[in-house]
Amino acid sequence: MKTPKFLSGYTRLEKSWVVYDIGNSAFTLLVTTLIPIWFNSLCEKAGMNSVDYLAAWSFATSFATILMIFTGPVFGALADHRGYKKTLFTIVLVLGTVSCACMGIVGILPLPPSLIWVFYLVIYVIAKVAYQTSLVLYDSMLVDVTEPERMDLVSSNGYAWGYIGSCIPFIASLALYLLGSQGKMPMSIAILFGFLLTAAWWYSVTIPLLKLYRQKYYIETGGSYVRESFARIGRTLRTLATKERKVLLFLLAFFLYIDGVYTIIDEAVAIGTALGLNQIGLLVVLLLTQIVAFVFAILFGKLSQKYSTITLISVSIIGYFAVAIYALFMKTLWQFGIMAFVVGVFQGAIQALSRSYYAKIIPPDNSGEFFGIYDICGKGAAFVGTMLIGVTTKLTGSVNIGVGTLAFLFLGGLILLRLADRAKG
Repeated sequence: MKTPKFLSGYTRLEKSWVVYDIGNSAFTLLVTTLIPIWFNSLCEKAGMNSVDYLAAWSFATSFATILMIFTGPVFGALADHRGYKKTLFTIVLVLGTVSCACMGIVGILPLPPSLIWVFYLVIYVIAKVAYQTSLVLYDSMLVDVTEPERMDLVSSNGYAWGYIGSCIPFIASLALYLLGSQGKMPMSIAILFGFLLTAAWWYSVTIPLLKLYRQKYYIETGGSYVRESFARIGRTLRTLATKERKVLLFLLAFFLYIDGVYTIIDEAVAIGTALGLNQIGLLVVLLLTQIVAFVFAILFGKLSQKYSTITLISVSIIGYFAVAIYALFMKTLWQFGIMAFVVGVFQGAIQALSRSYYAKIIPPDNSGEFFGIYDICGKGAAFVGTMLIGVTTKLTGSVNIGVGTLAFLFLGGLILLRLADRAKG
């Protein structure tokens, strides 16, 4: 696949890096929408009730998260060695895309239903871990594909085009699923084609990056790379606590506010459903949010050329803080739509600018290792917000109050971010 012409003013390497976000985001959208629905149908065929289904899905997702906490830093540290980043990226890319395709193939295997859902979950965990590990390596490539003064712009375009580009295979997969649900084609075949399409999309848009990418920053070490990588992770953690105060404070801030962001993204449908809102309406609103996120991610990328990255991240955190407070009074679908619109305004900006700001304050030679730690503080540790909502909702009996408590995460993140901006080294 050729790099797109729509990114005028960008180098071929910058374009190829941006386009990978279009590929991996297709898998992300599938995970948050159709994959759980398809797994639910497999569980029903196996005679499992909703409690068993939710427990199995939650345990698998938690296990994948735990694995990612280990694979991210280890693969990141290994990737910092000369010539390793592209090789490791290719390995996890192939593993992720093949696993994605296999999730569709499982449904047509001549196996008893009691085994199919187990195989499905195992493949899902492999695909999710491979996908997340690829993002660690992909994010760390930012220091190699562009210059520091362009990182905000390039990073923002990655998220922007990822939002809009992922809708193409998703809409096709959704159409296939609807055909299957209406009996116009076997559901297993519809799901198979949907997964194969997503896997092919994910891999094909990555080809330009695989061809053009060259690792500019790396380290040279002797002895065992694996042993040395583990030793470096330990040294880096100690360095964060003693010398890299700015990086440490930013990671703590990021841990808080991005956990709130991912909680809203992951729990949006569940929150709307718990409020008794129409599920089809919810999916339409969330699809439109992708378009809003696309537009404003590009806008914030352009604003980064005029305003400081910290200022724009702060504005985004304040926007999310307002969303959490607004959720206290949300009751109808149109009110949910307003919340989703505001989330879309800041969603791409806060993720893209956090990534580019972090890339600018870490040592470029150790970008893989540092982004492995960044991933732990982000997607790998995204549990505080969901736990906060669950506990508060249970205690108060109010979904609105549960979502509103996320305001504390954004407030704490904003305070730590301002401290990180003032810190030295």
